[in-house]
Amino acid sequence: MKNITYSLICLQTFVLSSPLFGDEGEALPTREQGLWQTLIMIGIALVFFYFILWRPEQKRRKALENQRSTLKKGDRVTAMGIIGTVLRIQEHTVILKMYDGAKIEVIKGAITDVIPGSEEDAKEDKNTSSKRVELNIEE
Repeated sequence: MKNITYSLICLQTFVLSSPLFGDEGEALPTREQGLWQTLIMIGIALVFFYFILWRPEQKRRKALENQRSTLKKGDRVTAMGIIGTVLRIQEHTVILKMYDGAKIEVIKGAITDVIPGSEEDAKEDKNTSSKRVELNIEE
């Protein structure tokens, strides 16, 4: 209890002895430059965000959209980590053929990478998938 009382007395002495507020007789300095400095700093922040964040993202998005619009049959694509060959392109979706011959339909917006191929590649994939290998496992 003595420690708390002693610390409160010290704190009161420090607070009351230090001039926390200006004298009423003194005029406060005008802050004419404060508004301009704030506007300049906001402007610099907006320019920073434009050139560092927004503009590169816009370029990347435009390049990816260009890749998606130039898709053709036989291209190898990555969609959500799934790699497949384009079999058919519809308005909003793409039918992909997997390595094992399975077909899935994905939304064009999910395609993240396009490796150009040819229609001959798609035909070769079709021929190789039609030749199924049967494994006879004897136990």
